[in-house]
Amino acid sequence: MDEFARALGLAVAMILRADPDLVAIVGLSLRVSLTAAGLGFLLGAPLGALLAATRFPGRGLFLVLVNALLGLPPVVVGLVLYLLVSRSGPLGSLGLLFTPGAMVIAQGALALPIVAALSHRTCEALWAEYGDALRVDGVGTGHAALILLAMAPAPLVTAFLAAFGRAIAEVGAILMVGGNIRGYTRTMTTSIALETSRGDLALALGLGLVLVSLTLVVSAAAFGINRVAALPRA
Repeated sequence: MDEFARALGLAVAMILRADPDLVAIVGLSLRVSLTAAGLGFLLGAPLGALLAATRFPGRGLFLVLVNALLGLPPVVVGLVLYLLVSRSGPLGSLGLLFTPGAMVIAQGALALPIVAALSHRTCEALWAEYGDALRVDGVGTGHAALILLAMAPAPLVTAFLAAFGRAIAEVGAILMVGGNIRGYTRTMTTSIALETSRGDLALALGLGLVLVSLTLVVSAAAFGINRVAALPRA
């Protein structure tokens, strides 16, 4: 207990004095995860809207697949991406292995189905209400999807926050393709795993406190946005 209290005190002190190592790790984590969430959003939101506004053979199966990918194991994503970008892989010439770029792709692959599924659920309800009017007006499928997205800013922000929350907490996939290189690909989650195994509980706890704080901020923001969106309009 005394060791935990000492480590916790050191962790809080590191945060308060903005320890350079801690700040660098947090900064890299935010850059990678925000980029990955943005990538997942740019691909997933239009996909969800298109699935709501179109009907085609196999659509139901595709929706099942998108929702099933919500539980996609990160280590599987890491393994597939590793095989793709390793030197002997089809994308090996790009030199992505053990770089932040590979980590962004891995986290983006995990974030995309979250955004697609949440966007589809929102746009499906809007399509049920406004789809007939859009068809009567002769609006094309792509344009209709953009209109549906424009009608749901609050749910889309929530979808982005959910994608970011998934990305920032990821460890397995980015450890496999990023390599946990100090000062280059070491993020909060991979550092926590490493420093705990080393016995450096102060840094691990400091990063853990920052990570939990970020998670709480994201959850509070998503909850607040949903509450505001649910308020009756004057």
